[in-house]
Amino acid sequence: MARGNYLFTSESVSEGHPDKVCDRISDAVVDLYLAADPYSRVACETLVTTNHIVLAGEVRGPESVTGEAIEAAARRAVREIGYEQEGFHWDLAKFENLLHEQSADIAMGVDADADKEKDEGAGDQGIMFGYACRETDALMPAPIFYSHRILHEMAKARHAGRTPELGPDAKSQVTLVYENGMPVRADSVVVSTQHDEKATSDQVEAIVRGVVDEVLPKGWVDAKTKFYVNPTGRFVIGGPDGDAGLTGRKIIVDTYGGAAPHGGGAFSGKDPTKVDRSAAYASRYLAKNVVAAGLADKCTLQVSYAIGVSQPLSLYADLHGTGKVAEDKLENALREVMDLSPRGIREHLGLSRPIYERTAAYGHFGRTPENDGGFSWERVDLADPIRGALS
Repeated sequence: MARGNYLFTSESVSEGHPDKVCDRISDAVVDLYLAADPYSRVACETLVTTNHIVLAGEVRGPESVTGEAIEAAARRAVREIGYEQEGFHWDLAKFENLLHEQSADIAMGVDADADKEKDEGAGDQGIMFGYACRETDALMPAPIFYSHRILHEMAKARHAGRTPELGPDAKSQVTLVYENGMPVRADSVVVSTQHDEKATSDQVEAIVRGVVDEVLPKGWVDAKTKFYVNPTGRFVIGGPDGDAGLTGRKIIVDTYGGAAPHGGGAFSGKDPTKVDRSAAYASRYLAKNVVAAGLADKCTLQVSYAIGVSQPLSLYADLHGTGKVAEDKLENALREVMDLSPRGIREHLGLSRPIYERTAAYGHFGRTPENDGGFSWERVDLADPIRGALS
């Protein structure tokens, strides 16, 4: 029997965290290529350190996406995050572009071939997971959801000029008390945020406490809640000047904060033919719709793929003892309502669009679907079709 009473913790990092700077630059490159050609192939990795930005990876796309355009996109992303610091400046940092053409061997396995009646294959082997639960209205685990919200609200205030004391780099961590399997209050909140030299610890703590009180549900912060704001006491040097960053190092932050399994593949920098990204989005989409349909209070899905093979090798559902339907029947129903081939996922969710830079910080899941197709995997439009397939 699952435990009902426990503590659970998740962390998030801001858009100015070095790894997230890299994720955003990599996704800016993905968007640049997809805007020029929706069938572009991109696998872009970014490294940042003190006043250096380095890109590497493989691409296939139109010649209109020039090296100058890529550099401009990278610098714009850094500028919009807010880095104009001596140790890392959007305009002054040295830029190096090592992107090159995609391997012909990979392209051969992934590309569709009408003459051979071959559909588009998966861009790699691997396993991907999706998850949803009833802990929040977004059907996300509460610790990661609120860890993201704290930093996102802090960033909004910084960009609006309301908190000039704060810098772009920040981390949060939320530990919640669970009773009977549901979160009921905050046991502890940790926030470390970059600040200017003139800001005092009291000023920084007051800003952070105000955001936490606004974000967490009423009554969750009480006399027993422990707060740790900049526990080291000082956080002036931050971002890539304080610590090197790499694309894809915050995969648990990007997904469910450790509350659900992770297949191991990062999302950012990859076009939607890469199932690391697209199949993880599809798995979240299906799991969320299962919960939204009232078929379970909690749902974990796993899919697996082989490089060059169109259909998934397996689909596994776990309703964690909360299901109102047999899991094997649910697996069959999910295959019926959605084509889980790379092409099927991409077309169903409209993924061949420049919608990825916005995903690079504050979580790929638990967001609001947008009119241009951004976060389309957060829709709940499959709830009725899933119920229909089961009946």
